Amino acid sequence: MKNLRNKVQLIGHLGQAPEIISFENGNKLAKVRLATNEFYKNAKGEKVQETQWHSLFCWGPKADIFEKFVKKGQEIAVEGKLITRSYETKDGEKRYRTEVQVEDLLLLGSKEA
Repeated sequence: MKNLRNKVQLIGHLGQAPEIISFENGNKLAKVRLATNEFYKNAKGEKVQETQWHSLFCWGPKADIFEKFVKKGQEIAVEGKLITRSYETKDGEKRYRTEVQVEDLLLLGSKEA
């Protein structure tokens, strides 16, 4: 069970084209938003869709894959770990943001997404 700690697996669709940031040392950072959908019936028997948005990021060769092959709307599967960081707003309020650091990526669906 040791290997199961801090692991997340998601399958969803990209809400935007990947944002690629290139650094002077040649390293790249890819940032994307992934939508996952859950369907269920409410108390009235109506079908309800609930969408959750997840912030993903990755570095290096995985960022190259996002840059070259991943497009807005494409379905992908990712595995990674949760990273929570804190920051301060302009008003001095402390906020937290949880993101998924992508460790593995699988392209799903058609190439014409």
